Amino acid sequence: MGGLKDRYIRFDWAIKRLLRQKANFDVLEGFLTVFIGEEVKIVEILESEGNQQTPDDKFNRVDIKARNSKGEIILVEVQNTSELYYLERILYGVAKAITEHIHLGDTYKEVKKVYSISILYFDIGKGADYLYVGQNKFIGVHTNDQLVITAKEKGALVQKSPAEIFPEYILVRVNEFDKVAVTPLEEWVAYLKSGVIKENTTAPGLQEARKKLQYYSMTDAERYAYDEHLNAVMIQNDVLGNAREEGLAEGRAEGRAEGRAEAKKDIVKSMLSNGLSVEQAAKYSGLTVEEVESIK
Repeated sequence: MGGLKDRYIRFDWAIKRLLRQKANFDVLEGFLTVFIGEEVKIVEILESEGNQQTPDDKFNRVDIKARNSKGEIILVEVQNTSELYYLERILYGVAKAITEHIHLGDTYKEVKKVYSISILYFDIGKGADYLYVGQNKFIGVHTNDQLVITAKEKGALVQKSPAEIFPEYILVRVNEFDKVAVTPLEEWVAYLKSGVIKENTTAPGLQEARKKLQYYSMTDAERYAYDEHLNAVMIQNDVLGNAREEGLAEGRAEGRAEGRAEAKKDIVKSMLSNGLSVEQAAKYSGLTVEEVESIK
């Protein structure tokens, strides 16, 4: 039991099965507070197509949709394997969340800000950082200043940045994190990467996670299901990794073959231009007469 005591449940499993429970909101709220940069209080968990809990789960996509005390919608998604059009999909997910939570006849004032947080365990592209944030800002073409709009709230006119209205995208590239965890943000990313939580952590949500996400606290059946989930993730990553390597190897082999074919064509052309007959070029190149004829 001692070896299990310091082992914590992976976040993708926790967010799918444990953090939807109100008793565990403090872990989720701590996570969101750190990554969004302001205190977050969850009012309710909303239904989302990724919240499947059968053996046929799409284990490469685990998400949760929540509403905070400001009425904003927060989408959290864990992606274990690569996806070609990933950004397009999260854009669609955000657009769907916006339209699902405004009703016919409502004014546009009812449109709520959406946060999309993606925890990525695959290489989405080039970039030196492990955390990227995407916000909408309107920049003056000639003045380079940022536009601030006037809005009405509670009967008073206020100044707002478009970033306060438009969706915000947060991409956490877990595998790119290689620092000693010092700040709350770093501690959270370290947990996402290695499953380690410092005993003396003060990061919002992590102290609670130490108590509620312990591997040994699960029943035998829960541990079995959890271990099977980990095996499925590892097998899927191995399959994709092998397919990728085989594809690269095949591409390199095809490239070498194409290169040799082009070189042979150039040699045949040189032979013919220097007065050799088609038959002689075929003999010295190893090609058939018909192939040499097609090169002429």
